[in-house]
Amino acid sequence: MTAEATEGSESTTGAEGTESPESPAKGAAPGPRALARQRRRATVARFWNEYRRHRAGVFGLAALSLFVLVALSAPLTVGSDVESVTNAPGQPLESPSGRFLLGTDQFGRDLLGLLIWGSRVSLLVGLLAAALSVTIGALIGITAGHFRGWYATVMMRITDWFLVMPTLVLAIVLATVLSRSLGTIVLAIGVTTWPTTARLVRAQTLAVESRPYIERAKALGGGHWHIMSRHVLPNVMPLVLAQTTLIISSAILAEATLAFLGLGDPAVVSWGGLLQDAREAGSVSSGDWWYLVPPGVGIALVALAFTLCGRAVEAVLNPRLGVSR
Repeated sequence: MTAEATEGSESTTGAEGTESPESPAKGAAPGPRALARQRRRATVARFWNEYRRHRAGVFGLAALSLFVLVALSAPLTVGSDVESVTNAPGQPLESPSGRFLLGTDQFGRDLLGLLIWGSRVSLLVGLLAAALSVTIGALIGITAGHFRGWYATVMMRITDWFLVMPTLVLAIVLATVLSRSLGTIVLAIGVTTWPTTARLVRAQTLAVESRPYIERAKALGGGHWHIMSRHVLPNVMPLVLAQTTLIISSAILAEATLAFLGLGDPAVVSWGGLLQDAREAGSVSSGDWWYLVPPGVGIALVALAFTLCGRAVEAVLNPRLGVSR
């Protein structure tokens, strides 16, 4: 081989064989972050494959997606002026017609527009109240299962007290004492519906902390925060997710009940508020069914959709439940 060929071969090898220090070599194992992303994608794919086998869960998810889409598009489809009492387009308590598909309320407002706009408040309050409830329950459940001792005893006795007390009565007391607003409704529902989540999460925490790898983590110097956040929390999150979907339906029903009792925010339109307005207008005795039926059906359908989704999620995460598909 000539010197020129040798030099050309070396230069080619240097150009093609040299790789950037930032790019991994061909055939090299992926890094920890890439492996974590691959595991998350595989987990989500397995979850969806199992979830879609539950026909009731798929139906609930489709119905829920439709409700959410309608609620999000309310500013474009009906506009915020649908709540105005002074600019009502119709006569009070008109029956359903081509102009007003669901009739009008006692002020002459379009009930279909009010129903669509009220879905935003009902869904928002349900989601926020469920998030608050699950957060409180998960926090108390994890800490009581981890620390045990006198702290766990005190927390569980408080949890038992909330469990035996009527949830609706406590929510009514809080909504009565505090100012009438959506924040008050969210707080009243959230702080009265967490005990079930706390007990479930504590039981799961005790099961997780009895595993050998927790003892190894403690022996290697893992502190309380490390154990709870890196080992316990990821293992209880599936349970928390399933519990959230189930609590949302209860929160929506609780919001409707409080609004029906006149404890909601009078400045906003919600499905429970529409039922309260219908009661005050005497729709029950006068037979104005279009004022009563649509909000009630909306509440029932949304609660059913969340319940179906929650049961499907629970069945996927815990196949031993044997929920029918």
